[in-house]
Amino acid sequence: MAYPCAVHGALWIAVVAFLVASGSVVVIRVAEARYGPGHWNPAAPAPVATLVSEQLYNSLFLHKDDAACPAKGFYTYASFIQAARTFPKFAATGDLSTRKREVAAFFAQISHETTGGWATAPDGQYAWGLCYKEEISPASSYCDATDKQWPCYPGKSYHGRGPIQLSWNFNYGPAGQALGFDGLRNPEVVANCSETAFRTALWFWMTPRRPKPSCHEVMVGEYRPTAADAAANRTAGFGLVTNIVNGGLECNRTDDARVNNRIGFYQRYCQIFNVDAGANLDCAHQQPY
Repeated sequence: MAYPCAVHGALWIAVVAFLVASGSVVVIRVAEARYGPGHWNPAAPAPVATLVSEQLYNSLFLHKDDAACPAKGFYTYASFIQAARTFPKFAATGDLSTRKREVAAFFAQISHETTGGWATAPDGQYAWGLCYKEEISPASSYCDATDKQWPCYPGKSYHGRGPIQLSWNFNYGPAGQALGFDGLRNPEVVANCSETAFRTALWFWMTPRRPKPSCHEVMVGEYRPTAADAAANRTAGFGLVTNIVNGGLECNRTDDARVNNRIGFYQRYCQIFNVDAGANLDCAHQQPY
């Protein structure tokens, strides 16, 4: 059972209630398997909503709905909050400062991935997150033909889409499996459905892909470095999150402009949330995974 873009909120609760009443336990079990039994309640509020109001959200992403942004009108607060309900541990782990720091880090990463800002942009370059919903002029179809578990579908492109710019078949496949859409046959949904787009970003954030930890684990203090991590200097902090997201291209190099841009967003959001950014902001001396 997919989680269609048009079915959400009270309507989804009504669907679940109908299925329970009609004895359609198979469908219910599919939903449990997808979101984790006992961990996803469609009626429960998203913890992040207590930290981020709609007014604050719109001030953080000040220009997301400007005419100059291709994603104008796409990244709504309602879609973000609805998507966050799928991941109840997001922004709900640790003390208040830890929760705020995780949200700041998540917003910083998706802001960099979708930025429309520049050095002299109005309100500063870090006020232009969520400007894009899809990679412009991708260099390839991002198909790893050697991955037999998540084979590419003919004619489909797995270029960056959504807040985290989900890329490659080996990410679209498992994201779709977890969230209830066919990521290999229908990757376009990530750029066409705002809730699905946010869910893929949160799925990437919350899901460990060993040997990589999840970004969530790093930001809430659950990361435990292995011997290999220690040898590679993969220390906890915002820099390790960047390593998880795009370390192969951005880490183990000094003064990388992309890393600096991520840090700039993160520091802005930490300041707004009135929380310390913590140590190890860059990954200049970390080996990528």
